[in-house]
Amino acid sequence: MIKTLLYKLFSVSMALLVLFSTVSFTVEKHFCGDVLMDAAVFNSVEKCASESQEAPSKMDCCEDVLDVIKGQDELTVKTFQDLDFDQQLFLTAMSYSYLNLFEGLPELVIPHKNYSPPNLIFNRQILDQVFII
Repeated sequence: MIKTLLYKLFSVSMALLVLFSTVSFTVEKHFCGDVLMDAAVFNSVEKCASESQEAPSKMDCCEDVLDVIKGQDELTVKTFQDLDFDQQLFLTAMSYSYLNLFEGLPELVIPHKNYSPPNLIFNRQILDQVFII
């Protein structure tokens, strides 16, 4: 139970790590003077009310800033043969010992599970006075 839960948790966290390391996005900011008026990630920023009414040449104090956060473009995949011999040996030994660590007990087969013994009329050991010591 806990092994499957840990396996699923680890798988989801690795998938999210790969997803967030490869995602790129842009943060758009609108400044009027030194004051940040609006910031947006997925949509465009709202302009100042005075900027939309007047001509853009008169508004020298307002500016838009784009911050581009680039994700990783290429993922490198290493194979087992790319590792050194010591690393291969360590990885093989660790995986072998880890897999055998959680090996469960085999199901015990009880051949006489549904067998009911015959009714005893007399006890043979006491009758013959033979005891296992």
